[in-house]
Formats: sequence, C-alpha cells, structure tokens
Amino acid sequence: MDNTTLRFSSILIAFIIVFCAPFAASQEVDDETEFSYDIKSPNGPDNWGKIHPEWRICNKGKLQSPIDLTRKRVQTTSRLRRLDRNYKPANTTLINRGHDMMLRWIGGGGHIRINGINYQLNQVHWHTPSEHTINGRRFNLELHMVHQSRKGRIAVVGIMYKIGRPDSLLSIVRTVSRAQVRIIRKAVHDDAEANARPIQPLNNRWLKLYRPHDHKNH
Repeated sequence: MDNTTLRFSSILIAFIIVFCAPFAASQEVDDETEFSYDIKSPNGPDNWGKIHPEWRICNKGKLQSPIDLTRKRVQTTSRLRRLDRNYKPANTTLINRGHDMMLRWIGGGGHIRINGINYQLNQVHWHTPSEHTINGRRFNLELHMVHQSRKGRIAVVGIMYKIGRPDSLLSIVRTVSRAQVRIIRKAVHDDAEANARPIQPLNNRWLKLYRPHDHKNH
C-alpha cells in the first residue's frame, strides 16, 4: 500500500464485525460485571466462552474480533461501494457499563447504508487502548459506532485515535488528548487500565480496502 493508503488506514477503519465479546450476537449487555478484560482473571477473555452457553462462540468462533489489520492480508477493491452515512441529532443516554462508557441514542441517531441495507446507529462506546491494531500497532483509543439493521445484523464503524488535540464527538477530529483518555479510564466502575480484548487469529480472512477508482478490480 502507498503512503496515502497507510495514512488513511491508520486513522479511520470501517468494518463489519461478527461479534465475539460477552454479549448475545445482536445485543450487547449493559451489566458487564460478569466478565473482565484482565487476561489473568478467571472471567477474563480466555474464559468468556465458559461464562454462559450463548457466549461459547468466544472460545470456538473463527470470525472473531479484534484482529490485526495487517497490510499483508489487504485486498484493494472498488466493488464494496461507498459507506453512505446519514446521521442526525437525537436524544442520548450516557451509561456506565462497568468496563466502558456507552452513549445510547433514543430511537436511533441516523443510519449508514451498506450494499442497499440501512443500519441504524444505536450506540457508541470507547476502548482504551484500541482493540484492533494496524500492522501490530495499538492506538490510544478506539471508538465503536454500533449499528443494527431491521433484521438484526450488526455493522460497526471503528475509529482509531492518536494522542493530539481533544476530540469533539463524531466530528472530523481523529485525535484525542491524554486527559480525555484518563477521564474515560477513570469513569468506569472498575477504574480499569484497559478494556481491550487480545488480538484474535485472522484464520485466513482477507481485509478489504475500498478504492473507488481501482481499475485493476474491474
């Protein structure tokens, strides 16, 4: 990939996630006291699949996240189409779920459109450090914008943040201040130093990088 592509991919990544964290396939839990992000804990990431039967895919799934977004597995394509966004102002509720802070839209905050399907924006939450990595590098913060279709399919837009100027939520700023990262860490109930799951195997998956004028893919 060229330098322009690398700069873009290090700032903004949009991806569809097949969820394998401690929640049902289409709905995250608001009470996160049952599990921990501490890899040494009995209810840590390696044991999430044993806590509830419906979470067993966390130990057996082959399409889990987070992953390392390595350029060795990138395929550029112009066939994915653009990620059309149509967000709107709406009332929200801020919820402390124990291991993260979640901002939930009441009635949805607009939608994105992927391959003809609308996915409503339901909530956003933060992970520090980032859950996904790019060529092995973790970022200071990762925002997850969780969307859901009428049929219950989940689409997540993940945004990576570097240390820099303070972030204005959901604007075109892609940096966050050290003070903001500290506040997010201290706000959660368990005062966790990190709420990022370990990197999961790619299992021969390919990463698709959208380029609208990549004639090689026609």
